[in-house]
Amino acid sequence: MAQMETALADAMSNIEGAIGVALVDYTSGMALATLGDNQTFDLNIAAAGNTDVVRAKMRTMEMLELQGAIEDMLITLTAQYHIIRPVSGKSGSGLFLYLVLDRKRSNLALARHRLARLEAELEV
Repeated sequence: MAQMETALADAMSNIEGAIGVALVDYTSGMALATLGDNQTFDLNIAAAGNTDVVRAKMRTMEMLELQGAIEDMLITLTAQYHIIRPVSGKSGSGLFLYLVLDRKRSNLALARHRLARLEAELEV
């Protein structure tokens, strides 16, 4: 658990504009770890809701017989970016990282790059 919390703290401090971040189990919809201001944005509700997004995309890829894996998904809102990044690797199967960014204060390309690096280094 400590490594997960360290990774989330790293995301919050090193990704400009980060509002919240979570590590989510998409088989259950439960957030394993969250970091951010839950007064402003309830990451547990967001984790559960975005589990449906991940499952739907995986089902669609299966039905279309698409090869490969999801690198990340981007949901663009008026004031925020929401990035969903499935955790690759054996120990992260069934998990995804969820990052919420303030659109005015963030650099989307840099945030995606840093989230990918964090995901690659994550030990669950």
